[in-house]
Amino acid sequence: MEHITYKTQGVCSRQIDLDIENDVIVDAKFTGGCSGNTQGVAALVKGMTVEEAIKRLSGIHCGPRPTSCPDQLATALKQYVENK
Repeated sequence: MEHITYKTQGVCSRQIDLDIENDVIVDAKFTGGCSGNTQGVAALVKGMTVEEAIKRLSGIHCGPRPTSCPDQLATALKQYVENK
């Protein structure tokens, strides 16, 4: 199992911690941000493949911001794929 820590940019959450095994998200935790929303996103991606999560979460905006916590999660996963 691989553990990833990603420092977010442009959103309320400060960090995303991910555990990935065989390209499947085993666990996701956000530090900071809107608690209910980040807990919900984390619960929804558990058991999802990395590629599926990237496909579903990329490009989501939060109000006028050009990114969001889900989009930042997709960015973290893209970096994971690039660095494999």
